[in-house]
Amino acid sequence: MSGNSNSEVRVRHWARTRNLTILVLVVWAVFSFVLPWHAQSLNEFSFLGFPLGYYLCVQGSLAVFVLLIFFQNWRQDKIDDDAGLSGRE
Repeated sequence: MSGNSNSEVRVRHWARTRNLTILVLVVWAVFSFVLPWHAQSLNEFSFLGFPLGYYLCVQGSLAVFVLLIFFQNWRQDKIDDDAGLSGRE
């Protein structure tokens, strides 16, 4: 692989990694800050007998955070594989 081509692969890898990180952080921020900020107005609705705002802050956010971990790991592995940086034989 030539130096220029290797440089292009690294630039593309970093761009995709950066975009993934930004996406995950935006979703995280929504469930960490925006959702609790609007929890009071969401409490007008209920889910499984609980006020919706409360339920989303207590259970929904935790579930989303765990899913975000798996999503980011899965996507980053694919990004690394596409760039030839997976470390797998």
